[in-house]
Amino acid sequence: MDFKSFKDTIQAAKRIVIISHVNPDGDTLGSMSALYQVILNNFDHTKDSVDMVYNGIIPEIYKFIPFLDEAKKPEQVKDELYDLAIAVDIAAKDRMGDSLPLYERTETKMNIDHHKTNNNYGTVNFVRGDACSCGEVLFDIFKALDLNIDKKTAWGLYAALLTDTGGFRYDNTDADTLLKSAELIKLGAEPAKIARFCYESKPRNMVLLHAHCMINADFTDNNRIAGVCISNKDMEKFHASNDYTEGLVEELRRIGTTEVSYVAKEVDENTTKVSLRSKTIDVSKVAQVFNGGGHTFAAGCTIRKPLKIAKDKILEEIRKALG
Repeated sequence: MDFKSFKDTIQAAKRIVIISHVNPDGDTLGSMSALYQVILNNFDHTKDSVDMVYNGIIPEIYKFIPFLDEAKKPEQVKDELYDLAIAVDIAAKDRMGDSLPLYERTETKMNIDHHKTNNNYGTVNFVRGDACSCGEVLFDIFKALDLNIDKKTAWGLYAALLTDTGGFRYDNTDADTLLKSAELIKLGAEPAKIARFCYESKPRNMVLLHAHCMINADFTDNNRIAGVCISNKDMEKFHASNDYTEGLVEELRRIGTTEVSYVAKEVDENTTKVSLRSKTIDVSKVAQVFNGGGHTFAAGCTIRKPLKIAKDKILEEIRKALG
């Protein structure tokens, strides 16, 4: 990677906006927070000229990440003009949601990501499909350029690495991941506190929704496929916001017989959002059938069909992949 182009691009920009993906998770939020702080700490000309924009709702469990209370919604900056827009942890442009017009109209577009399906859609790209998280890509950039990583930056980066590796349990965890996490701890990240926020602070109704979904999960193909459909009525019943479905697809994958898990969530009567996880097959290829993407064992897509039809379509593609 041409790390110098990162520094040159930031120095040339007068106004900067950092954009997260829709339904933000720990990686996109931790990365956005860390990048925001590094820019302000290391580039004097950026004072009061950097904004963060998130799409959807910031989950309660991630509100501990520094500076997120300063992040804005797309409608709050719709009339702002920026020199540089930076997408963090966004595999494809449509994952920007309502921030996409903002990104498209900005002359210089930076793309920082770790999804192997990312097609380098920016004018400046830092994409590493072998990285465990967008946070790891940022960590490498900051270290290569000798940029100051303070305690709050370390918290954001550590949250990104922790959550996108499933607490350092997924296949994307390697020796480098743990070494970089250890360095972030030396820089001020507090692993016990961050893990408690991420994994032991779920809202009561989120746990009840997950229990309902697990009881009503569908197991097919000799229990090799585990999935659940979540309707808007289900969400209303548990007074659940969209972030309450986070982690459910991983819970289904944890079952011993499961090879592939899916969660199909109703967006509206003609749109369904699907999350995919796997132990054995490349589910990014399944997601790409529906113009989605992601990683080998973790991917997602949006199907422009009602919930029940979308479920049948995703099952058909999973079965093809399983052979």
